[in-house]
Amino acid sequence: MLSKFIHQQRTSRNLTQEHLALQLNMSRPTYMQIERGTREITVSEAKKLAEIFGMTLEDFLMQREPIEPVVTLVGSKRNPVARKPEMRINVPQKNMRKFKEVLLYILERVGARPNIGETVLYKILYFIDFDFYEKFEEQLIGATYVKNKYGPTPVEFKAIVEEMEKKGEIERVKSSYFRYEQKKYLPRRQPDLSVLSARELGHIDEELSRLAHMSANEISNYSHEDMPWRAAEKNGNQLEYEMVFYRDHKHSVRSYDDDPL
Repeated sequence: MLSKFIHQQRTSRNLTQEHLALQLNMSRPTYMQIERGTREITVSEAKKLAEIFGMTLEDFLMQREPIEPVVTLVGSKRNPVARKPEMRINVPQKNMRKFKEVLLYILERVGARPNIGETVLYKILYFIDFDFYEKFEEQLIGATYVKNKYGPTPVEFKAIVEEMEKKGEIERVKSSYFRYEQKKYLPRRQPDLSVLSARELGHIDEELSRLAHMSANEISNYSHEDMPWRAAEKNGNQLEYEMVFYRDHKHSVRSYDDDPL
């Protein structure tokens, strides 16, 4: 379907729906209808999208990939190997420092609660990241999350925690919660809140107030109903941030009624 092809081309270039909506001179909800396949595009809109994606109108309409993009990690010291020079996509490195400080802040605020084990931490981090993206169409941590049977799992978590343990910033302990063995983490230093904006801190506080009382089973079930997790289909697949714009009312944290038509 052309709608799916448009979605793939946009996400592969790290473009937001808002950006393309502005380029096509339409509202974001109208553009969302194009990616959902509920609205056909005009010839002029097709030409504009083809231009944005760096392809001919024929390739666009036939849903053909005319060139193979070269992916470059911003800040990486490695020299990329160019297969074809026509297109270059810059993928910013994730803010791992911010990941550490957000984790320490969560642990400082709610880590001592008996229900806050590793499984609940995973889901709190997931909702902090994906809810922020839905609200503001910007990354907060921007971590990578994959689907597993217990819900979204941050790929970087293990490596970051191991590094923090070595530096004495965090301590891993085992405990029991309702007779189940539980991994818990204790902060060994205060978070550096200078890396977080007032808006980001306010968002994290809202998420903790909303989610930190849930048990591992409750928050896992809640995450299983969220569109990014459902759309990933198979365990091990990466969750797409863009899927937050297809959430139901139970999971959506943004008021679309306020968006301009």
